[in-house]
Amino acid sequence: MPDYGHDLIFGSFITPTAAAPQEVVALARHSEDAGLDLVTFQDHPYQPRFLDTWTLLSYVAARTERVHLSGNVVNLPLRPPAVLARAAASLDLLSGGRFELGLGAGGFWDAIAAMGGRRLAPGQAVQALEEAIDIIRGIWDADARALLRTDGAHYRVDGAKRGPAPAHDIRIWLGAYKPRMLRLVGRKADGWLPSLSYLQGLDDLAAGNTIIDEAAEAAGRDPWAVRRLLNIDPSLHREPARLAELALEHGVSGFILAGDDPQAITVFGRETAPVVRELVAAERAARAPAHDRASGTIEG
Repeated sequence: MPDYGHDLIFGSFITPTAAAPQEVVALARHSEDAGLDLVTFQDHPYQPRFLDTWTLLSYVAARTERVHLSGNVVNLPLRPPAVLARAAASLDLLSGGRFELGLGAGGFWDAIAAMGGRRLAPGQAVQALEEAIDIIRGIWDADARALLRTDGAHYRVDGAKRGPAPAHDIRIWLGAYKPRMLRLVGRKADGWLPSLSYLQGLDDLAAGNTIIDEAAEAAGRDPWAVRRLLNIDPSLHREPARLAELALEHGVSGFILAGDDPQAITVFGRETAPVVRELVAAERAARAPAHDRASGTIEG
């Protein structure tokens, strides 16, 4: 698969453990100190062992200065999209443009239903997510004069006022594995955010890229518009050659290290990430001018 030419970003994927809240925050600050670009937290609102992810993101934003933040991924079925849109824009404004929106369609439906959420079939969950993306982007479009109205099968807004606009163009990254979700990534998302441990090897990564690219082209989009991110296993924190291969051959440009080991985070940020950037830059230079569209920021 191609290298889509995006700038490389590196992040952490920290467990939001309620039993040690300040340790969670310390790991986020440590990620920033280690030079990482992104800090993420899983979002399971029905899990009493975890901190509420949205509250945690807000708190960490106030305790950091440079690093970007995201849910990995935000549980849409328990977070109404219009309210989520305003919360995301507000956090982006308060953090100086450091928030990105990782979204998921939901999966643990017994737990979601126990918290008062609607139980959806897989196809319904994908449709609901697509409707939500339209609502979220509609709320962010503060310059539009018309009130926002949508009449979806799962989400409906009837004359909602728009705004506030976020501080920067918040990117929507979708956690996706099945073809229907992957096609949605290609049609409407800014990024694909799976976990390597949930994929059946590199063949799944390649197949997912193909589905996304075809869906993007069918929707009149350039496949390059979709950043490919990947949650990686802790064992890869010292594997720059393997990560460079994932970037150059499978289009991955965002590597997010799962795990709560501060030493691994340090190595990943200060040692592995620079080497991966050097390896990829050297190969891209050799292949030039194929990647003249690459973005220089986390937004690409």
